[in-house]
Amino acid sequence: MKRTMNMRSRVLSEARRWIGTPYRHQASCLGAGCDCLGLVRGIWRAIYGEEPEGLPPYTPDWAERNGGESLLEAAQRHLVEIDIRKVKPGDLLLFRPELKGPAKHCAIAAGPTGIIHAYWGRAVAETSLSHWWQRRLVAAFAFPQGAR
Repeated sequence: MKRTMNMRSRVLSEARRWIGTPYRHQASCLGAGCDCLGLVRGIWRAIYGEEPEGLPPYTPDWAERNGGESLLEAAQRHLVEIDIRKVKPGDLLLFRPELKGPAKHCAIAAGPTGIIHAYWGRAVAETSLSHWWQRRLVAAFAFPQGAR
């Protein structure tokens, strides 16, 4: 359990380093720009090194056009799924911005009522896990052990 908490602390600490990074679609560069997935990719690289798989260019409506659950399936391949009622700071959260749409937004849990994420028109920020976000939360994941 202690090792898991240590990993969560590392993830949260790295996520906080990205606060203020401007939103840039498809980007993943600390201080220069990222989107929500780019934030997670940057955290992964800082902790593990190379990303586990490449991703193709994607449009803002990629998930709707694809018709699948690409983001959720990728998280299931590389992270450890946990009960959304047992989220701890440093866990990855996936959301459905449209209640009946695909999961296409991700954030890092920052505490019982906060998340760190990048979203359109803003910079990476620590914001409230408001009722709006809580209703859209569909999955949660811990980062795996085995970091460098």
